[in-house]
Amino acid sequence: MHLKRLIVAALVLPLFYLYIMYLPSAYFSLLLVLISVLAMSEFYSMYRVQGILKYASLFLGVFILGVAYFSEDLLRDAIVSSIMAVMVIRLFSKRDPVTSLSDIAPPAIGLLYIPALLLFQTLLRKGGPEWIIFLYGTVWASDSLAFYAGKSLGRRRLYREVSPNKTVAGGVGSVFGGVIGALILNAALVRALAVPNAIFIGIMIGIISIIGDLVESMFKRDAGVKDSGAIIPGHGGVLDKIDGSLFAGPVLYWILTVMNLMD
Repeated sequence: MHLKRLIVAALVLPLFYLYIMYLPSAYFSLLLVLISVLAMSEFYSMYRVQGILKYASLFLGVFILGVAYFSEDLLRDAIVSSIMAVMVIRLFSKRDPVTSLSDIAPPAIGLLYIPALLLFQTLLRKGGPEWIIFLYGTVWASDSLAFYAGKSLGRRRLYREVSPNKTVAGGVGSVFGGVIGALILNAALVRALAVPNAIFIGIMIGIISIIGDLVESMFKRDAGVKDSGAIIPGHGGVLDKIDGSLFAGPVLYWILTVMNLMD
């Protein structure tokens, strides 16, 4: 399993770097759409969302990301109208009002959890492709050091009820990994952050990556599944791979906006 993870990472990471850095932003938006559809499909399978609610919600996720690419001013309207659409579809697709809230909740949460968080990566990409590499590279460094620190030093459980395998040592490793990743990527690629700012961002990404991971673990334990899917050999599902970056993307965008590094 560990060898599979390393092989997949060795193959995918260079291709991902070239794809992000050398293709126009439209290609990144198309990649986000694909990731969103796959991750939402996994989420809806976990919660047994089927039929018109599932396929309409997948379309609405694409709609939200499309609006993010073409018009930032309409983002709030796109998200609100999408949630409204889910409620209206349930209203007319099933006459019995019993279970209406439980029918609406997973599709609506799926829209807020995946495309509405991914859209911040579209906004980051408008600031330059290097910020996408910075985001994913820092999250990857955070996840990697959390994994190895947890395996070698982990004793005390971080949040047993939600994720029994995560440890306090892994959480500390996540923060240190975030700092190391942020410093290296800032020096090698971004070159826009003062060292204290890079350290601060690394700490925040290290913390929020763990939280994003725990949120997905919460959903998986509620749904009674171990992995969101099995599409990536040795890594689980798409949602398993993006859970940290889903939360880290908005946080990075907000910090960079405060620092006047984003429009």
